[in-house]
Amino acid sequence: MDLISAKEAASKWDISQRRVIVLCSEGRIPGAQIVGNSWVIPNGSNKPSDARTKDAKIKTGDAKPFLKWAGGKSQLLKEIEQFYPFAKNPKITKYAEPFVGGGAVLFDILNKFELREVYISDINSELINTYIVIRDNIDSLIKVLKKYEDEYLSLNNDERKKVYLAKRARFNELKTKKNNKIELAALMIFLNKTCFNGLYRVNRKGEYNVPMGAYKNPLICNENNLRLVSKKLQNVKIVCGDYKESESFIDDKTFVYFDPPYRPLTPTANFTSYTEGMFDDKNQLELAKFVQKLDKKGAKIVASNSDPKNANEDDNFFDDAYSEQNIKRVSATRMINSNSEKRGKINELLISNF
Repeated sequence: MDLISAKEAASKWDISQRRVIVLCSEGRIPGAQIVGNSWVIPNGSNKPSDARTKDAKIKTGDAKPFLKWAGGKSQLLKEIEQFYPFAKNPKITKYAEPFVGGGAVLFDILNKFELREVYISDINSELINTYIVIRDNIDSLIKVLKKYEDEYLSLNNDERKKVYLAKRARFNELKTKKNNKIELAALMIFLNKTCFNGLYRVNRKGEYNVPMGAYKNPLICNENNLRLVSKKLQNVKIVCGDYKESESFIDDKTFVYFDPPYRPLTPTANFTSYTEGMFDDKNQLELAKFVQKLDKKGAKIVASNSDPKNANEDDNFFDDAYSEQNIKRVSATRMINSNSEKRGKINELLISNF
């Protein structure tokens, strides 16, 4: 039987290689089979009637986080949205999120409310660069990501590992040069979608060092969502900097959400570093003082963090630090732990001044 690769079928049918692989895995192409680590297809196969073209219309819908992000707040949105003040208080027309990370709360708010001003920031310069590129250069970014996706999905596992390591090295090279922002953003997304658990971790030299994950068909270029995200970010002020830089933006018309690096529950729990610096107890207390400062300006504030009482019932660190605020304990699921037996339900804190 004359067989062709998924890449050749994609070119022949004018659809993405990823879509061909999905159709193979769903059994929609008769005779398709895996040889080695790659799909092959009978040369005479017809394009399935439901195959999507490269020029398919962008669907409408809600923008969602474009990265997997450790500590992302998607699972706590129902708890956090109870604090949104916009509907109850028309005076609140601004939003600030100084530790934006993956942006789960940001996009939830942008999907639901039309606000006058929005401010986001983070000290992770590669993350902020990606937000800016998505906002300002979406077409160029998608073009690069599609190329990455088609290349990666056509390879077997050993070949994928070589490509992954090469792109990781290129990412670390560009981190220091800061001169090719579109490529750097594309590499950020590529690595996030293909690395282990979607982690962003750097070593003491500031080099990204997460190994490759074990995903058969990672969605590297989610064009529909990226375009929705780009549209939502058009009027958002995006800043690379310390959370304290948000002070000039925040006033009594602002809702603020702080999601800092969580305080580790145990001395060994802090296994990952999102930037070269760490956020220790001193930093946590400085943030608590900053929250109190903004409270005096009249801003509506919510902050989240770990609950020390999960590990030590007598640990009152945050109860003391935020003694002037309201603290609500909510149930969350911890998914990232090297020991699977330590994953599961724990309490997290939602701290508010109203």
